[in-house]
Amino acid sequence: MRLSLLLMTLGGTVAQTSVVQTLSVGGATPDLPFVVTVFLALRRGPEAGCVAGFLAGLLQDVTGGGLVGVQALTKAVAGFALGLAGGRLRVGSPLVQVPGLVLLTVGEGLLRFGLLQLFHYPAGLSALMADVILPQALYNGILGAACLVAVGLAEAARARMTWR
Repeated sequence: MRLSLLLMTLGGTVAQTSVVQTLSVGGATPDLPFVVTVFLALRRGPEAGCVAGFLAGLLQDVTGGGLVGVQALTKAVAGFALGLAGGRLRVGSPLVQVPGLVLLTVGEGLLRFGLLQLFHYPAGLSALMADVILPQALYNGILGAACLVAVGLAEAARARMTWR
C-alpha cells in the first residue's frame, strides 16, 4: 500500500512538471498532484491524504521554484481534512466528489494565497482568483470527472472478468 501511494504521488508530480503544460487551455493548467491527493484521501483516509499531499506539494515546491513548503503545507492540510470528511460523510458518489474537488481547489488556492501574503506576495486576491484559482478549479473538476469515469469503467471491466 505504501509503495503504491508513493508511486501515485510521484507519478502525479512528474506528470505535473512534464505533461501538464501541453494540456493548458487558455493559460489554465490542472493541478494533477492535488487531484491525486483528493482521490487518495477519499479512498485511503486522512493519513494517506496528508502524506500524499505533503509529498506532492513538496515535490511541486522544489521543482517549481517558489517558496518551499507552501504547497506542501496546503496540500497536506487539504488531504487530511478531506480524509476526515470522507470518513464522516458519504462521499462515494461522483456527484459529491467532483464538486468537492472544485471547492477544495478553491479552498487550497485561498489558503496558499493567505500563506503567500505572510511573505508579501505582490498579487491581489481578485486577480489571482480570476486568473489562476477559478480556472484551475474548473479544470481540476473536469479532469477529476474524467478520472472517475475511467476508474469506474476499469472497475466494471474487472468485475466482468472475475465473473467469467
